[in-house]
Formats: sequence, C-alpha cells, structure tokens
Amino acid sequence: MKTVQIKATGFFEMLKLRDTPMWEIFSQMIDGEEKELIFLDDEEKVLFSYVLPDSLEKLNEDREKFAQEYADKLSGMN
Repeated sequence: MKTVQIKATGFFEMLKLRDTPMWEIFSQMIDGEEKELIFLDDEEKVLFSYVLPDSLEKLNEDREKFAQEYADKLSGMN
C-alpha cells in the first residue's frame, strides 16, 4: 500500500478555491491500488489518516458511511 502525505491546510484551501468536494479529488486518485492518505498539520504532525480504496464503488460506500456518521453527530449536537 502506498502512503501519501497531504498538508491539510493546503488541501482544504484548494478544495475551497476550486469549489470541489473532497470526494471528487479522492475519486481522481483511484488507480486500482489502496493508498493511505495521511493528513498533516503545518508542523508535520498527523491529524488523521484515511485508506483510499482501490475502486470507485468502495469510495462511494465510504462517502455514504461518512455522510451518515456526520449527520448523526450533527443531530446529537442539537
């Protein structure tokens, strides 16, 4: 499995400037091999990681799962 390090600040700024969803960028990175995406802060400390799946189908499953978990967390805050 390949490891890809991503500066979180720059990545999320790029998404905002391009008005592009994170999942769209992830889909463009799929090439049939799983990759561990490691998001770093400005001091090179690991913020979080995500294993990018090897297929678009699995990515879509992850996206749906993330959306549900996010919605559940938001509803719990109200």
